[in-house]
Amino acid sequence: MAMLKTLLRVGAWLGATLVLLAAGAYLYYRSLGLDQLPKANPQATVADLAFLHNATTQKRGRILAVVSSTGRGGPGMKRAGYELTELARAYYVFQANGYEVDIASPKGGKPPERIDLDDMGDADYAFLNDAGAQRKVADSTALARVDASRYAAVYFVGGKGAMHDLPDHPDVARIVNDIAARGVVGAVCHGPAALLGVKRADGKALLAGRRMTGFTNEEELFLMKDARTRFGFLLEERAVAEGARFVAGPKYIDNTIVDGRLVTGQNAWSTWSVAEAMVAALGHRPVARERTAEEISVRLLATYYRDGLDAARAEQAALPRFDKMLVLMHSVVAAMQWRAADAVNLQRLANG
Repeated sequence: MAMLKTLLRVGAWLGATLVLLAAGAYLYYRSLGLDQLPKANPQATVADLAFLHNATTQKRGRILAVVSSTGRGGPGMKRAGYELTELARAYYVFQANGYEVDIASPKGGKPPERIDLDDMGDADYAFLNDAGAQRKVADSTALARVDASRYAAVYFVGGKGAMHDLPDHPDVARIVNDIAARGVVGAVCHGPAALLGVKRADGKALLAGRRMTGFTNEEELFLMKDARTRFGFLLEERAVAEGARFVAGPKYIDNTIVDGRLVTGQNAWSTWSVAEAMVAALGHRPVARERTAEEISVRLLATYYRDGLDAARAEQAALPRFDKMLVLMHSVVAAMQWRAADAVNLQRLANG
């Protein structure tokens, strides 16, 4: 009987402790005010994108956006595809700056897209609701049929599929070499994988001696411990092996590198800046565009990683808004890497 009473006391204590922890977690969640955060509009249209109202009336040519055709790949045939956000945001930046955008893929037809609802913004929903854009996606041009001479620039969209079917692709090399000689080559996140294996006319690797970036080893291996097996290589490692001067920034922070007419972005959060840097490399000042809350948060996080919490909070005080969830995501990443100070500081930053 004494043993039973002891077990009951321990059980009651554990139960009470769990209840208190759950209550504390709930109160903390409520204190973050996440339920009151503004959300993207699934019904957004092109007319809702304010920066398109500033669009130039000049017709400056065409830009080719290339996406992956691989829906699943690697051991276990895991999901791949291209990232919708990395196509949609660049698509409208190019349009606003006077460029018509065509979409191509290795196989042609409708390529497999990846949509993460947590990452969607108004521009992304507008793309889904844009009948003209959707017609282009549904009938993408096969790379073998692309006439590169029609384009002022080529932009390689990221997504895990890009690691499977864009490297060492003969038509990718043909298109890149044609455009690189007179125009701009851009890529974001996993998109720079398309540049791997591309040789110049002199036989040297296109990336040899060039400053560039892409999804880093650190970012890749944090998300997928088996990335080398899944893809057969890591983007950063192979780029360096081909002679690239790879520039890696902090994880999941905008890092866009411009080397002449080669423009590359490290991750999905670099999409806006890659597109606008490509416009600038084409010789034009990008039209005015209000920065999204996500972009503002990325800038705030960059300040934190570079200059510390006090500098980030001073900058935060002057900002009109920011994406609290993105800052909290970085806090979670820090906690998963046992960076306790960063985890706490980023929670403080998220709470303003």
